[in-house]
Amino acid sequence: MSVADGGADLMVVNGRVLTMDEDNPAAEAVAVKDGVIIAIGNRASIEELKGPATKVIDAQGGSVLPGFIEAHMHLFGGAAELDNLHLAGVHGFDALRDAIQTFAADRPNARLLIGAGVDYAILPEPVTRHHLDRIIPDRPFAMSASDHHTMWANTKALEEAGLLNGKEVGPGNEVVMGADGLAAGELREGEAFGPILEHFGANRTRLGLTGEEPDPYPSAEELAADRDLMHRGLQWCAQHGITSIQNMDGNLYQLQLLAELEKEGRLLCRTKIPFHFKNFMKLDMLEKASRMAATYNSEWLSSSMVKVFYDGVLDSWTAVMVDDYADRPGWRGEPLFSPEHFAEVAVEADRRGLQVAVHSIGDGAVRAVLDGYQAALKKNGRRDSRHRIEHIEVTTPSDVPRFAELGVLASMQPPHPPGAMNFPLEPTISRIGRDKWPLSYAWRTLKDAGARVVFASDWPVSPVDPILGIQAAVMRKPWAEGLPDQSFSLHESIAGYTVEGAYAEFMEHRKGRLKTGYLADIVVLSADIEATAPEALHTVRPVTTICGGKVTYQA
Repeated sequence: MSVADGGADLMVVNGRVLTMDEDNPAAEAVAVKDGVIIAIGNRASIEELKGPATKVIDAQGGSVLPGFIEAHMHLFGGAAELDNLHLAGVHGFDALRDAIQTFAADRPNARLLIGAGVDYAILPEPVTRHHLDRIIPDRPFAMSASDHHTMWANTKALEEAGLLNGKEVGPGNEVVMGADGLAAGELREGEAFGPILEHFGANRTRLGLTGEEPDPYPSAEELAADRDLMHRGLQWCAQHGITSIQNMDGNLYQLQLLAELEKEGRLLCRTKIPFHFKNFMKLDMLEKASRMAATYNSEWLSSSMVKVFYDGVLDSWTAVMVDDYADRPGWRGEPLFSPEHFAEVAVEADRRGLQVAVHSIGDGAVRAVLDGYQAALKKNGRRDSRHRIEHIEVTTPSDVPRFAELGVLASMQPPHPPGAMNFPLEPTISRIGRDKWPLSYAWRTLKDAGARVVFASDWPVSPVDPILGIQAAVMRKPWAEGLPDQSFSLHESIAGYTVEGAYAEFMEHRKGRLKTGYLADIVVLSADIEATAPEALHTVRPVTTICGGKVTYQA
């Protein structure tokens, strides 16, 4: 025993340690002191560091990996949705009716009943308020698509929220109207469905998506409830082996909540919160992003990122395309920013040394964002900016090499391609059109062209579980003959949730690998992940999660 004779604080022994460190790829055991890895090697050498107070975790032959880094998620919203009606995989009117009526019966006092995870093809025809009225006419009900860009509401909810006669909304948003001159029930994007959440007091979880602060400021009781909600979300992440979160909606309020949790000893994951810049904001609002970055810059809680939405999603025709939608001639989607406006934002954020991450799903959005990053580089000079594009569900041959040329990160989600996990092929692949299929969800193509590809779930759009994401990446199959294979190897997929996640937040010198001197962020799995067949990967579960040398989850 050494380490000043007190021994290690904690050690993990008897494991299949997959370090993700090329210089020392495998080991049997890891020792930790003061939140940092102090030794990694064979069991005998590590056990020499055992002191009287050392906590020993026996991995029982399971894999020991760097803690998972969830590089794109929505913590507040995901936590709130744990209590919603989960409709992923539900299809057909009868199944939908049974699920809603059972859920409603269990919640007689809920002001608004909310469903989540809805497939766009849940019914054979487009969902309207009339379908929902046949199921639940007398209580307000709304349900959101799994991508959270479309919501469907019954007449009661529309009426009470003042939407039944329609509403003027900004570009890229729509209250779909029926032939009878009243709202049909489908609400596309946040300005259209926001009034429902607002009216029924279910909007707290969208706080970060507005980019603004809560007004009026929450009472002490609301603050405590919001902190508890955040903590519940962090517990859910720790349970899935996650030790770091890059949140993708943000404001100062969320940072303040997390700072309070840190004081209370309840910050279970290292968390990065961006400033959410909206199209109605003036450029000088980026001063707030700079202040957030200066105030929160620890290894536990940080900011220094600006999040922007450039477009919507494919399934509601709100993603911005270079060409017309294959199933809607004459329509290419409506951007939330003009290319010129976005370029101004990118140039100013980059000038301030902030990282920019932009939701861009259509190939038109991807191109406009790359153009904006190119404008920033031209105006401000080249720096290690690591600007990001989130999702990249469709791109073009000419834009693929620009990621590596501009040093732009491709932030992508293995659960999202049609046919992966819970997502059906239709209507997405018909929206995209056969000509664009080869460069849809093109992880491998981008990686082979030199882009850094980082993986995540976009929880609550998809389950937060990184192992399900790893399985989806490994088992990815083309949905038609002749399409390129976009799958990743097991090692590449794990790197997408560890090494690349650390790189995405400029922390590759401190985490993402198991290495002496690195942060003690570790996940112990129930089996040897390298010896598990791809189709059985979902059976491998985190049994212990360690963040900063402290156990944050124990099965």
